[in-house]
Amino acid sequence: MADARNSIHVPAPKFRPGDTPDFSHLKLPRAGETPKPDVDADPAKIRDLAYGLVRVLDHNNQAVGDWNPELEAKVLRQGLRHMVLTRIYDDRMLKLQRQGKMSFYMKSLGEEAISVAGVMALDAADMLFPSYRQQGGLIARGKDLVEMMCHCISNSKDNLLGRQLPVHYTSAAHNWFTISGNLGTQFPQAVGWAMAESKKGGSRVASSWIGEGTSAEGDFHSACTFATVYRAPTILNVVNNQWAISTSQVIAGGEATTFAARAIGYGIAGLRVDGNDFLAVHAATQWAAARARGGHGPTLIELYSYRAEAHSTSDDPSRYRPKDEYKAWPLGDPIARLKDHLILLGEWTEDRHAALEKEMTEHVVKSYKEAESHGTLHDGPLSPVHTMFEDVYAEQTWNLRRQRQDLGV
Repeated sequence: MADARNSIHVPAPKFRPGDTPDFSHLKLPRAGETPKPDVDADPAKIRDLAYGLVRVLDHNNQAVGDWNPELEAKVLRQGLRHMVLTRIYDDRMLKLQRQGKMSFYMKSLGEEAISVAGVMALDAADMLFPSYRQQGGLIARGKDLVEMMCHCISNSKDNLLGRQLPVHYTSAAHNWFTISGNLGTQFPQAVGWAMAESKKGGSRVASSWIGEGTSAEGDFHSACTFATVYRAPTILNVVNNQWAISTSQVIAGGEATTFAARAIGYGIAGLRVDGNDFLAVHAATQWAAARARGGHGPTLIELYSYRAEAHSTSDDPSRYRPKDEYKAWPLGDPIARLKDHLILLGEWTEDRHAALEKEMTEHVVKSYKEAESHGTLHDGPLSPVHTMFEDVYAEQTWNLRRQRQDLGV
């Protein structure tokens, strides 16, 4: 019989397909009970924040506690508008992918507050290094929906000229760095950019996002090392949505401790935040940005959430988790929570919300019709063939010139 002391431990999710999910085992602090430190706090003295949970909205939809950002109602309504548009946009794009009108898509259902609040809390000049589920942040930055769609269907107006997968957006005008399919690269890129900004005497910060699964890769640790050594003005967001493409967060180390706790070993300020609470995400990002701008170093934020949809259109989550498990997630739906908070404040109604959903749906439909007028994936027109040889080298190499000549373009 094998010695149990020498047997390898392989962590497994608590629930598998066919099980009834029950999240009562989670130890969730009450809204408002987590203290808010000064932005110049010593990371060693605020370690508890990496194990708790910053929450603002309580079960009665009231904003409570030190972390309440006390945002004006118009800002909350704008945030709600961005999140609703993001969700409707996602739904439409998924349908188009299923109809064969684009090759690939990734929804952000249940994570809209992470991207929208995380971007709205920053200055427009701050640089964003996103992953591929932050489309809500690009919408919050004001990116034209038609342009986003043209990229996704790879038509003649795709600003990436067909060189990237759908949802791998880029926009210099919106300080939105090109999304990389090689997960994790955006963390050291963000830190490097922030170091350069600091060296130039600038006041901008860099904010980047990865999933909890990616935190197990080397790029995460390299970024944390450089960020702490050089006090790079960076916000490092780890979106713990419970699942990588098919593996639970426990495989990345979530069974042993929180992902925010990884900040402690690097001497970085670590926050664990309710990612489904718009106000909490906004407040935590605002705090981290002020800390970075003040020269007090980076912040690692674990955004605690749940990926409600498949990882991508290439994924079938019914193979590895219970159907509709997200409906049991105790932190609720970010849109519903912000909507109910606004209603409680007397700044919103169910009728206004229904009207908003109708308006956003019409906007998405109209935008797609315009995008399709510039070409479709199957029927074109697509980006000109000669563009594949451009922007590769500063001076085109002989073999690329020969290949272009052979094609006659």
